[in-house]
Amino acid sequence: MRVLGREDGRDDRSDGRCDGRADGRADGRAGGVPALLEAAELGAEPGRRATLVQFSSAFCQPCRATRRILAEVAAMVGGVAHIEIDAEERLDLVRALGIEKTPTVLVLDSAGRIVRRAAGMPRKADVIAALGAAV
Repeated sequence: MRVLGREDGRDDRSDGRCDGRADGRADGRAGGVPALLEAAELGAEPGRRATLVQFSSAFCQPCRATRRILAEVAAMVGGVAHIEIDAEERLDLVRALGIEKTPTVLVLDSAGRIVRRAAGMPRKADVIAALGAAV
């Protein structure tokens, strides 16, 4: 799992795009999704301490393994929820957040801010380490 995001909500990608701006919007993409992701955007209740948000697609083989890994970590750490979002059904959110491939995992803190972002199938140890930034 390649961790792209930073604790300040900015992205380390060379194209300069970011996940969060000072004005509370995502990064000016279509839909203007708030930088704080809440139950309305996620389609489920976020975790009390942190949330692992997984963007998946139907025929994505790594998405299945990612689902299992994130569910295991969420079960191990109290107050952490795993929410899986079908990228094809939520194109508005995918575009607003700049999701370019599945699986993509966002780690949200208790307020719903994106503190880590990764593309590809994660290792369990990487997910646990990323949660450290959120809790």
